[in-house]
Amino acid sequence: MSEYAELYTIRDFIRWAASQFHEQGLFYGHGTDNAWDEAVALILPSLHLPHDIPPTAIEARLTSAEREKIVGLIQQRITQRIPVPYLTHEAWFAGLSFYVDERVLIPRSPIAELIESEFQPWIAPERVQRILDLCTGNGCIAIACAKVFPDAEVDASDVSKEALAVAHTNVLRHEVEDQVHLYESDLFASLPKKKYDIIVTNPPYVSAEEMLALPPEYSHEPRLGLAAGTHGLDVALKILQKAAAFLMPGGILIMEVGNSEHALAEQLPHLPFTWLEFTRGGGGVCLLREEDIRNA
Repeated sequence: MSEYAELYTIRDFIRWAASQFHEQGLFYGHGTDNAWDEAVALILPSLHLPHDIPPTAIEARLTSAEREKIVGLIQQRITQRIPVPYLTHEAWFAGLSFYVDERVLIPRSPIAELIESEFQPWIAPERVQRILDLCTGNGCIAIACAKVFPDAEVDASDVSKEALAVAHTNVLRHEVEDQVHLYESDLFASLPKKKYDIIVTNPPYVSAEEMLALPPEYSHEPRLGLAAGTHGLDVALKILQKAAAFLMPGGILIMEVGNSEHALAEQLPHLPFTWLEFTRGGGGVCLLREEDIRNA
């Protein structure tokens, strides 16, 4: 008799999956931080159910086909260490659902909190007319900005054609194709010559040492979106060299550099970085004003 022959309900499979995940010592870093939430995040979307189903609904029995599907996904998560969002093709950012696959990184940036607060108190929301999202990946930052600033023009760029194809899917999904414009560009190189009130970017920032130590789950993500040279600063430094020319007077640059925060501050001690704090956790995100960069 198979190991799961006595499992019938959604609750049964969530409990069983959580136990399996605990036993196998999986890494959680793509939307959850524990085995139970990981099981819920895998199973409910796979059954085309929302995360906020009534508590009584998890007592519903699964069909034979649903049981086989869920078991297959659980086994993939364990044996191949595939992150849940790649198995469900769904990731959440700033309260919005996004399509993801292995062409793009899985959204997990604390920048979502800044977008939800309209980047206050760092800029007056009413003055925001143009936003640029560099290294857009699946487009989540650009699209979330478009939702919060419905009257703003949002440009989003990435060097990867594959990532832009995913971003295009999400732009259509959220019906912001008249507001969000996608560009294939190596940072600023192929962008239109205009200035922005906000440049926001979550570029590659993983150092060579960190790349060697990443859990196996991260091996499924595109290396192009992670690796950034010896100290994790290769892309961030290029952005800082050009950003002032693309910012409006009084504009701001928001850039995530993760664990490379200290290396960046040490390498550029003359720049007055503001390192932001987040109520929901996370860090390694800096803010610079246009005049800070221009006068450096």
